[in-house]
Amino acid sequence: MQKDFGPFRKDDWRSAWDTEIAAAWKSYFGYFGTYSVDPERQRITHHIGGAFFPNLVGTDQVRWYRFEGERLVLDADTEWGRIRAIWERAPATS
Repeated sequence: MQKDFGPFRKDDWRSAWDTEIAAAWKSYFGYFGTYSVDPERQRITHHIGGAFFPNLVGTDQVRWYRFEGERLVLDADTEWGRIRAIWERAPATS
């Protein structure tokens, strides 16, 4: 989801306006499934089991990974351009 995306006018998503739904859909990218890692090639393959965009279901999505300090950076070249996801390790809790 895009950073700093504002809330809908109501807490019940079922009563959202079409404009709110359209804006949210364009700002979000989500899927789930399993993954496999190829450390020699620094590659993660996501095996998509479900997604908000149904064309991804059943596909394998390759992501190139690297570590930058406490961050995991995933890059991919896609039909719609280069995408990047950055995961940052949460501070340890006591």
